[in-house]
Amino acid sequence: MWSIIIPIVTLVVGAIIGFAVGVFYLKNQLTKMQNDPDMLAKMAKQMGYNMNKQQLQKAQQMMKNQGQNQKRR
Repeated sequence: MWSIIIPIVTLVVGAIIGFAVGVFYLKNQLTKMQNDPDMLAKMAKQMGYNMNKQQLQKAQQMMKNQGQNQKRR
């Protein structure tokens, strides 16, 4: 009986911890991107977009505004 319960509990706990770490890492990366236009340009290029300076500034401003709106909630 325990040979069935322990692996299932371990899997569930591991999935929850992995999800929490992934969310933390993603939030951390997005925060860094707001402050570093080179990082934002690199990500856009990987996605197939070529952004000029004006577009990068607009994207940064949108990310900052979105972050502020989420903090207010």
